[in-house]
Amino acid sequence: MNAKEIKKQFPILDQQVNGNQLVYLDSAATSQKPVKVIEAIDDYYRRYNSNVHRGVHTLGTLATDGYEGARDKVRAFIGAKAREEIVFTRGTTTALNLVASSYGRDNLTADDEIVITPMEHHSNIIPWQQVARVTGATLKYIPLQADGTIDLADVEKTVTEKTKIVSVMQVSNVLGTINPVKEIGEIAHRNGAIMVVDGAQSTPHMKVNVQDLNCDFFAFSGHKMGGPTGIGVLYGKKELLDKMEPIEFGGEMIDFVGLQESTWKELPWKFEGGTPIIAGAIGLGAAIDFLNEIGLEEIEKYEHELAGYALERLSEIDGMTIYGPKHRAGLVTFNIDDVHPHDVATVLDTEGIAVRAGHHCAQPLMKWLEVSATARASFYVYNTKEDVDALVAGLVKTKEYFGDVF
Repeated sequence: MNAKEIKKQFPILDQQVNGNQLVYLDSAATSQKPVKVIEAIDDYYRRYNSNVHRGVHTLGTLATDGYEGARDKVRAFIGAKAREEIVFTRGTTTALNLVASSYGRDNLTADDEIVITPMEHHSNIIPWQQVARVTGATLKYIPLQADGTIDLADVEKTVTEKTKIVSVMQVSNVLGTINPVKEIGEIAHRNGAIMVVDGAQSTPHMKVNVQDLNCDFFAFSGHKMGGPTGIGVLYGKKELLDKMEPIEFGGEMIDFVGLQESTWKELPWKFEGGTPIIAGAIGLGAAIDFLNEIGLEEIEKYEHELAGYALERLSEIDGMTIYGPKHRAGLVTFNIDDVHPHDVATVLDTEGIAVRAGHHCAQPLMKWLEVSATARASFYVYNTKEDVDALVAGLVKTKEYFGDVF
């Protein structure tokens, strides 16, 4: 994989920020978009902008073909059995809320348990808190090891016959931990629970096959994998989606509407009320084409090497604390002694280097780490070792600056 050549396909990266060449290291928040995706969205709006599933005119047919064609690309991309199992949403957050609000509320009682981990993104914590509050179910947490990994023995202890839902992120957006979601799912299923996987940080970076994982639900976002914002996916096993009630109601998700009652369309459209995210789906389809051309196995291998190089270089800096396991996905979260991460990010920005600083929508994990915030550098297909070197040089300048200040 030639990251330098791939980088040329991302127009936004060919610019200077604060007088320096942009080094974008915040792809875990949102990735940049290749020309292929930008052109696909532009082509839709310029050439065949229309609503879908409604008109029989040419533009409507083209739009419908583009939208539903993207669904087929998603199905193949994650290895789903049927296109009916692919529901377009606004993103991972919406997808997880759909599972919690529909499946969770209808299938949980006060005698039941929901099991998650302390490393979850808020989007995979708050929906379950709300469902637990409404249903009376108990929300439980699988404990973490000292390096931020999960021990399956702890999963066995936490998941019981009372557990009805287990929901875990495949990759941590803070620690880079790659969780054994397949094995966790096996434990969940042995206890009669369903397995929900937050794939926001895994789907862009590694090959995902939902049938191999045997998860019951899988959620991810387009904007973290080179696609546009505002589009995401919920995969669900057909037998489960069939039994679930929609949580948004209106046009296009209905079969029949009477004065007093209505019936719903078949899957997946019963969950896609109103005008859908047409341009977003088409852009996501183009992003999938782009990633397939590179190869997800190649991306995962390259990012693992880049993360390893980053760990090695950052470890050279005195006063640096790095969080998470040695074997990780393509991100590094850290703090520098006596320097607030917001200050770190501000100084780096003056050097044209974009990193994330804050709690990363993971406040329970920050509490577990015993910090209020951290800085994070996250990598993607367009990042290089030179970007890591620039980060290291910027951090050395940061230390020197605050050393002079204090």
